[in-house]
Amino acid sequence: MLESLINPKKAERKPWEMLLIGFLYGFVSLFIVNFVFMKSDIFANHSSILIILFTTILCLPFFYYLILYEEKKEIKLKQERKILKEHARAILALLFLFLGLIFSYTLFALIMPEEITKKNFETQIYTYCTINMPYNIQSCIDFVAEGKINIPKSKPEFKLLIKRFFDIFFNNLYVLLFSLMFSFIFGTGAIFILSWNASVIAVAISSLAKAKNFVIAFIHYMLHGLPEISSYFIGGLAGGIISTAMIKHEYRNKEFWIVLQDSIDLILIAILLLILAAIIEVVISPFFL
Repeated sequence: MLESLINPKKAERKPWEMLLIGFLYGFVSLFIVNFVFMKSDIFANHSSILIILFTTILCLPFFYYLILYEEKKEIKLKQERKILKEHARAILALLFLFLGLIFSYTLFALIMPEEITKKNFETQIYTYCTINMPYNIQSCIDFVAEGKINIPKSKPEFKLLIKRFFDIFFNNLYVLLFSLMFSFIFGTGAIFILSWNASVIAVAISSLAKAKNFVIAFIHYMLHGLPEISSYFIGGLAGGIISTAMIKHEYRNKEFWIVLQDSIDLILIAILLLILAAIIEVVISPFFL
């Protein structure tokens, strides 16, 4: 029932409604895990993954029909600019869905007791700490839920900035390729990766919000987070479209090559967005700390 609340056509006409859908999906996932599966010792130890699993299950139908809807557009529309414009609506709807998930996870992490937050986001907190405090992960894990960990400002040395840029870019490029591969193989597989990223970002925002305030934390991560996540959505959409086209069309058909060309353009746009996101994260985001 919940997964049928909105369809691709309506989502592209009113993408802001996906914000509420995303928030609802995140809330339902948290509710199911905390009030059903926490009673089992086995499942309770893996609650941080179960939350992502249920979120993915709820998002899958929408993403599946969105891919089919976008693939049909490519056959009808012959002009590249119009095709890219139509895809932009789908990406916007997915971004609002992603933001809704972030808000639900962040709100839960902020208002719930420290013990529950650590239990529900144990794996996400570990991931956050390996990125921001790899030299003292255990200490980071012990205090991140209390908001005692702060991210240091980037040093102004040019060489360090360049190194950080390439580290961030290649790490994000790996995630993009993973999203593309997952969507190509599983059709809607990228949703799992994107739900996971939403939960990690939520942990980061909630941690910084406790140390400073929510507005600063949200701006700090979303400045580079929005183009970065847009890139992953575009890659996932491209992979899913290619996968669908391979099933529906023969390789020699003109329609298939139209779809393939458009998907390649989407992938190139996704890479350019990753470059932009890395620049913002290195140069601009540190000022909002």
